[in-house]
Order: sequence, then C-alpha cells, then structure tokens
Amino acid sequence: MSNAFLLAGLALLPTACGDTAVQVPAPKPDAATARLCQGLRLPEKVHGQSGRSTSPDSMLTAAWGSPAIALRCGVPRPAALRPESQLVTINGIDWFGEPLDRPVTFTAVARQAYVEVTVPAKYSPPGNVLIELGGPISATIPQKPEGQI
Repeated sequence: MSNAFLLAGLALLPTACGDTAVQVPAPKPDAATARLCQGLRLPEKVHGQSGRSTSPDSMLTAAWGSPAIALRCGVPRPAALRPESQLVTINGIDWFGEPLDRPVTFTAVARQAYVEVTVPAKYSPPGNVLIELGGPISATIPQKPEGQI
C-alpha cells in the first residue's frame, strides 16, 4: 500500500471488498506539482476507515474504506470553478464541491496543487473527512497568492 497514504482519486469505479485495489485515475501534473504532491503525508485511517491500495499504483492517489474515500493530488483546475464559485472553507482550506446541490467530489483550491477528494454519501457529513485531510494538505501544499483560486 505504498500509495495509499499519499493521495487518492475522484472518478472511482466500484470495488467488491475492502482488500481489492480501488480504481483511481492517476493525475498527470507537471514535475513541480508532482513534487509537491509526493510530499503529502496522509493518515493511515480517515473517518475511521483503513487505507487501501489504488490501481493503477500511483504516488498521487490514495483511498480509505469501502465504499472508498479517495484522493488525487495534482489534478487540473475544475472546469466549473469560477471566481464567483461558492467555496466552503474548513480549517483554512477552501473547497469547491461538485455537484453543488449534493457534493461528493471536493477540490482543495487556492493551493499550488489542486487536491480532489471523493466522499461517498455513507460518510456524511463530508466535512468530517475534509477536516481530517485538510491538515496534511495545508502543511504540504502552499497557498497561491491572495485572490487566486
């Protein structure tokens, strides 16, 4: 599970059991962003769920539990993100949720690397998961200059 504690994904495919690798598309960031993401140290458990391996194996993805909470670091800026977009700030991290009416995918924005987190409905409220992952993100991924998202 070398990748399970670094970062995990958004477009998840269903898996049958907790021991099966979670299908998480690996992002393809530039070299500088990849270096930032590889420094991210995530907890072994999130929301009480143990880490799982991801497929394809990537230092930029991680997952926990079943259904999987997944994270990917170094994703592109969300296409729907606009300066006027509604963001949720949790412990100093600005999150952009999609879809807006029932967010299941959140992207940490205003950071030098975008970090996506998929939170299945089972783990409601999703803010609890974002609180647990926000600390490592804020400690590793520097903020962009004021006013940039």
